Amino acid sequence: MIRPKAVTRRAVYLRSELKAARPDSGAAAGYRVARGQIVARVLVQVLLLGALMAGLGWLVTHSLIHVWPFSAEDSVDRTLAAHRDSAVDDVTSVLSTVADTTCTILLAVAAIIVTWRVSGHWRAPAFIALALAIEVGIFLVTTLLVHRTRPGVVELDQSPPTSSFPSGHTAAAVVLYGAVAWLIARGTGRRQAWLLLLVPAAVAFARLYRGMHHPSDVVAGFLLGACCLVIAARAVLGGRR
Repeated sequence: MIRPKAVTRRAVYLRSELKAARPDSGAAAGYRVARGQIVARVLVQVLLLGALMAGLGWLVTHSLIHVWPFSAEDSVDRTLAAHRDSAVDDVTSVLSTVADTTCTILLAVAAIIVTWRVSGHWRAPAFIALALAIEVGIFLVTTLLVHRTRPGVVELDQSPPTSSFPSGHTAAAVVLYGAVAWLIARGTGRRQAWLLLLVPAAVAFARLYRGMHHPSDVVAGFLLGACCLVIAARAVLGGRR
C-alpha cells in the first residue's frame, strides 16, 4: 500500500522536474518572439527608408528642381561630357561594368561564399545578402515612383529602363564593398578596410562622367546604400558596432 505522504512527495518531485524543463521551451518561445520583433523592425525601417527615397526623389524632380544646387546639376554633366578622353572612357567603362547587375550578383555570391567559409557562421553572409536585398527592393520601388530623365548629354552606356534617381550602380557598390569593409574592419580591427569605399566613389564618378546620372542621383545612391548597410547590420549582427 502506497502511503499518502509518498504520493505527495512523488507529485512534488514530478512538478519540480517539469519546472526544470520549462526554461528550454520558454527560451525557444522567447527566441521566436525576438526573431519576430527583429523582422517587424526591419520591415518598418525598410518602409521608412523607401518613403524617404521616394520623398527625396519627388523633391528633386518637383519642388527643388529650380533651386540651387539642383538647378546647376546639368552644368556638371555638360562639363564632364565636354572634357571626355578616350583613356578615361575606358577606365570608367570598367568601373560602370563592375557595378552593373550581372557583375554585382557574381561578386555578391563570391563574397557570401568567402565570408561563410572564413567566418564559419551564417551572420556574415546573411548580412551581405540582406543588405543587397533591401537595396534592390527599395531601388526598384523608388524608380517606379520617381520618373527622372537622364542628363541631357550623350550617354556612353546603354540607358536602362529605370529612372535616373537614384543611382543603382552607386547604391549597389556601396552595399557590396561597404559590407565587405565592415566585416573585415569588425573582424580584424584593420581600419584600412574602409579604403574599399573608394570603389563606390569611383563608380559614382564613372556614372556621372558617362552621362548616366545627375550628381544628386549618385548622392542618393550613397545614402540608400549606407542606410541599407545599417539596417542589415542591426538586424543580423546584433546591433553591435
